[in-house]
Amino acid sequence: MTRILPGVIAMATIVVASNILVQFLLLDGLLTWGAFTYPLAFLVTDVMNRVYGVSAARKVVFAGLVVGIICSLIGSQIMLQGDGYEYPAVAVRIAIGSATAFAVAQLLDIAIFDRLRDGSWWRAPLASTLVGSTVDTAIFFSIAFASVFNGFSAAAADEVIWAQEAVPFLNAGPLVPLWVSLAVADWGVKLSIALLALVPFRLIVGRMRHAQA
Repeated sequence: MTRILPGVIAMATIVVASNILVQFLLLDGLLTWGAFTYPLAFLVTDVMNRVYGVSAARKVVFAGLVVGIICSLIGSQIMLQGDGYEYPAVAVRIAIGSATAFAVAQLLDIAIFDRLRDGSWWRAPLASTLVGSTVDTAIFFSIAFASVFNGFSAAAADEVIWAQEAVPFLNAGPLVPLWVSLAVADWGVKLSIALLALVPFRLIVGRMRHAQA
């Protein structure tokens, strides 16, 4: 456990920071600062996978999942005021979407990375992160905001009705539900960071392996 402690701490820090920074909007609300920190979770998972293997990477992901659930539980107890009524800082369906997306995407990332680990150094982290990020975005935004999940309860619909309002796609295109634009913008950031993260991945893995030698 001691050897993966830095990974656990890094993952927990990213999850907590992302939960805080998601409250701060950018580009007329299309993005949040959390969109730039959350994808780093894939970097941590891939580094742990490369250096210590699948089992260690899964333990780090599990730690991140537990921290994320704790953050959601805390957020669900914080009541905010808006439009004359109170609502939780973290809606139940958003919490469910977040936990589900994180678990599925990270475990998929680990599996793909392991399948490709013997190829070129960049192939496994790039492919696993691109696929994992895409799945993460699809699962989270669908569960959290899509109208198809409104049937669970009236509260589930009311909590996120704002995200289902028809608005111009990415503030410029044809009318689509707001959450679709949010998902595409978030996905674009994830893909960009997947490419940029190859540099720190290479450097961190090299340094950790040198320290083990």
